[in-house]
Amino acid sequence: MEKSPSQHALHVLDQTPFSGFHARAMITTGMGVFTDGYDLISISVVLPLVLHSLGVAKLTGFDASLLGAVALLGSAAGALLFGALSNAGRKRYYGIDVMLMAVAALAQAFVGNLWQLIAVRALLGIGVGADYVLSPMIMAEHANARDRGKTLTIGFSLMWVLGAASAALLQIVLEHIGLPPDLQWRITLAAGVIPAASVIILRRRLPETPRYYAHIKGDGDALKAVVAQVAGDDAAASVETGSTGLDMRAYFARYWRRFAMVCILWFVYDVVIYAAGLFGPSLLSTSVGLTPAEFQLLNFLVFSVPGSLLAVLLVDRWGRKPLQAWGFVLMALMLGIYAFTYHPQAGTPLWGIALFASPLWALALYGLFILSNQAGPGSISGAGMLGVEMAATRVRGLVQGLSVTAGRLGAALGVFVFPALFAAKGQGFAMGFLGATALLGALLTIFGVPETSKVSLEHSGGDAHAATGA
Repeated sequence: MEKSPSQHALHVLDQTPFSGFHARAMITTGMGVFTDGYDLISISVVLPLVLHSLGVAKLTGFDASLLGAVALLGSAAGALLFGALSNAGRKRYYGIDVMLMAVAALAQAFVGNLWQLIAVRALLGIGVGADYVLSPMIMAEHANARDRGKTLTIGFSLMWVLGAASAALLQIVLEHIGLPPDLQWRITLAAGVIPAASVIILRRRLPETPRYYAHIKGDGDALKAVVAQVAGDDAAASVETGSTGLDMRAYFARYWRRFAMVCILWFVYDVVIYAAGLFGPSLLSTSVGLTPAEFQLLNFLVFSVPGSLLAVLLVDRWGRKPLQAWGFVLMALMLGIYAFTYHPQAGTPLWGIALFASPLWALALYGLFILSNQAGPGSISGAGMLGVEMAATRVRGLVQGLSVTAGRLGAALGVFVFPALFAAKGQGFAMGFLGATALLGALLTIFGVPETSKVSLEHSGGDAHAATGA
């Protein structure tokens, strides 16, 4: 069956080899994700300094919950809001979201009490949630079909980790050079303005996405201009343009099951990764003689970065489904071994093997858990890859917003329910619960989503099927 005109233009872009244009688009949007990682982790590495400086001797349960939840709630609100607004222009709202992150990051340095910090973190969360929608969507809509997985993995998974590692590294450096603690945390938090400002500058050279011009705005001349910028004037002169697709209600009526699966998978993933994140830094860092910043930096550099690089190598060759499914399985395995073998409170080590009572054993298991995460679901569901690849252009922003919100709900469940489960049922049951949840993620991946590796966004998302009536 003959392809529609807009698909023909986008087919040229899908077949264009990775170029300097693709690299600029990936770096520009990746710096937004770098900012997300920096801002979300920076508070955890300086929180003791913040509390001491603000005169908070000990957080109450309510204050601790609110401080932990406010960024999650803000990101859910930002994801829904900017997901809906994205159909009025991806690039336009991308500028607004990074501006929010820049202002909020800088404002953190000037707070005078805990409630001001909570309010600023709420604003920051809105910007982060918006960026979780816009950055991977813009990356995907500019990428070619062959390299889209690598682009999203580098631009989201790896850049997030590098941003988080930078926050931990800066705090370590500031402490090492002997700055006063009050100045250390203010500089660390405020430095999040630097990557955000870089995005504001870089985005000026980034055009609106070709999918937006083709399927939403229906601007053939603008679409040809993007083709010329990516593939050259000769290629642009020969393409045909036009707009195709269903309205938003029709897309949801036809594809609601796949959209629901995208949301469920991000929910399941965030339950596991946020809950497991509690027992790592909080239970292991002091036992191995590391500060929170040192512990985070060790895990990021030794486990997270290699995991992301492994995903870069495999995501387009092996495919999204096997990579995510095996990642979930290995995460479950590490959690199960941890629950069964590591009992530091016991008088006698399991089977009399002293290694099993060593914090280094627990650190190794936790690190392998993190590596499996980054090589698998952390670079796919956790990076928004399924949402941008399994939704048509007209509904991509809203589906991404819904899936981010589902993930935030899963994160909240992991953060607030897991400690109670741990206290009531013990380590073995709590870790077993997380392992079973990870296995559920593997099964949902195997049976619930199609493979989208090296497939055009028009076919993976449904734009092509809408145009042909298939």
